Amino acid sequence: MRHRFKAIVLDLDGTLVETAPDLCAALNHTLGRMAVPPVDLADVRHMIGDGARALLRRGLEAGGVAPSDRDLEANFQTLLAYYNAHIADHSQPFDGIVELLTAWRADGVKLGVCTNKMIGSTDRLLAALDLSRHFDAVLGGDSLPVRKPDRRHLLAVLDALSVAPADAVMIGDSANDVAAARNAGVPVVLVSFGYTPVPAAELGADAVIDHFSELPAALAGLA
Repeated sequence: MRHRFKAIVLDLDGTLVETAPDLCAALNHTLGRMAVPPVDLADVRHMIGDGARALLRRGLEAGGVAPSDRDLEANFQTLLAYYNAHIADHSQPFDGIVELLTAWRADGVKLGVCTNKMIGSTDRLLAALDLSRHFDAVLGGDSLPVRKPDRRHLLAVLDALSVAPADAVMIGDSANDVAAARNAGVPVVLVSFGYTPVPAAELGADAVIDHFSELPAALAGLA
């Protein structure tokens, strides 16, 4: 577990937790109420990452619908209510991450979450999966006036951890994570199994891993 980092900040959806099945169910519940065809889980995995409103918009666009802002907002509340009621029906931490979180805590590493998911849903999900206890700071997509890829989202997490960017690393799955980290002066490792329309290997991270068992070596290799 040897590495130089005093803080490790993780993205949530597609990095820390496999949330796509429950997000897909919430999206298709909402689309069904709007008489719009459902979306396949494989396609939903490429729609996640910019928050639930963006997910709903992309689901509607996939069904050939261009929603007005008013219609989007009204149906977003339907999606959010269903999702929060079923937030961990099928969602689970990715294999190997809980063991790493436990080991990092034992080593005195500070841990944070930086996600574009709304903070209410974020807190609910972390609690449902017994993950809240691992984290010293959690900021969602509506915690600040900005969100990833804006560097201020990530920097605010580091401020809450009282750790300088030079002593931190970002673990994510998407272009948003790479951009936020790069602009904040923080190295970034991507997982290859997350939610992104562009393969993680093509996004310019410092390292890409296929399983969390590879993360300790990846962290140790970062200068």
